[in-house]
Amino acid sequence: MDEEEEDEGGGGRAATASPAASARFVRCLYAVGFLDLFGVSMVVPLMNLHIKSLGASHTVAGIIGSLYGIMQLFTSTFVGCWSDIVGRRYSLLACILLSALGYFLLGNSTTVFLFAISRILVGIFKHTLSISKALLSDLVSERDRPLVMGRFNAASSVGFILGPVVGGYLAEFKGGFYQTAFICASIFLLNGGLVWMLPWSEENTSNRNHCQDKETNSFSAKSNHEHHLKSATSRAVTNSSFFQSPWIQVATVLKKIKGIACSNLWDVFLVRFLMSVAILLYYSNFTLALEERFGVKPLFSGYLMSYSSALGVLAGCLLGPITRLYGHNTYRLLLHSSTFTCTLILLYASAPSIWMVILSSTFLAFSTTIGRTCIIDLELTVGGNEASGTLLGVGQSVTSVGRIIAPLLSGIAQEFSPCGPPSLAVGLALVAIVIMNANKQKYRSHGSVKLKNQ
Repeated sequence: MDEEEEDEGGGGRAATASPAASARFVRCLYAVGFLDLFGVSMVVPLMNLHIKSLGASHTVAGIIGSLYGIMQLFTSTFVGCWSDIVGRRYSLLACILLSALGYFLLGNSTTVFLFAISRILVGIFKHTLSISKALLSDLVSERDRPLVMGRFNAASSVGFILGPVVGGYLAEFKGGFYQTAFICASIFLLNGGLVWMLPWSEENTSNRNHCQDKETNSFSAKSNHEHHLKSATSRAVTNSSFFQSPWIQVATVLKKIKGIACSNLWDVFLVRFLMSVAILLYYSNFTLALEERFGVKPLFSGYLMSYSSALGVLAGCLLGPITRLYGHNTYRLLLHSSTFTCTLILLYASAPSIWMVILSSTFLAFSTTIGRTCIIDLELTVGGNEASGTLLGVGQSVTSVGRIIAPLLSGIAQEFSPCGPPSLAVGLALVAIVIMNANKQKYRSHGSVKLKNQ
């Protein structure tokens, strides 16, 4: 910091104030992530009971339940790319407020039709976490990104743990579902107010980028110059592109998506797809398999899953020391965490006793949390940070495909054995590990993959 003051002279005070402002911004985004999943997790566990109370059959309830995932699949990439075009502030505010409208409609859903409309609206615009992660990627350096992403995921997970408890308590009262949905909508409005009041200062962003460029000695002068130009372009886009013609915005979005489709990032997204399906298969019949294999009650399975979620929060907080231990080598950390995940799922599939299941669940909470954060960081590192919203949107769409396919694969595998889904998960994880090893040179070359339109 002394060197910066000497170099900047009278501007030293502004340069030193920038990290504090950036840290406050990041902490506010942690609160946004916490409130988001806290509100959502209050309502989601109650929705199946509510739609059944409206008179929907099991088939109709299943179709409506899948509407959210289908909407997410088709809109994640477009909304993420749109956030690159118009800026994070306007896109994040739009998604939060329109999601609040969706949950407000859910609170008024006295018919199956209104319930379905609310789920479609939320499915289209509930991309607040992805845009928040893209914003965090814009704010912090590449070395700090896994740490910040891990803390953001930990804060969000705390909300996801506490939300069902509050929602379950409110559901005990008369009209409890409607009250819970209205409270969820109010939380989203509160989140919108928090985002609006964030210090969206160009001056602070400019100072932060300047300090970050000076501190990142591993980049060449040309890379620093390109980063400065990208930051300046990003600031201009944030201020002006939102007011452009919608047709111009749509054309730019399609151009960016074409650039992603024509790039050679397929292996990164394939690894994400395989690992997400593997983890979904592990959890797909967890309660039923424990009951059939060891005779334990569903209550015990619920406690075990809550225990794993709490450990996942701890893992997110420990990502900083872990990444430093690995010398900030995201590829190596992802490879080791994926290998560990594969081994633990195999241990669970062949566990002779419930204590072995508890042991595997304990360490699996750490390996999956680390793996999720590392694959996002690898996408941004290999694909380039200039299209972070688009990359995160595509990644979320890939995960949505996994959520659609995993139940089908799980059902087929369970026809053979209760251990069928985790055994299939081990095979998919092994394929992902082989792909990572085959492309290790590209993963180690930071920013080596360029989009076709750049």
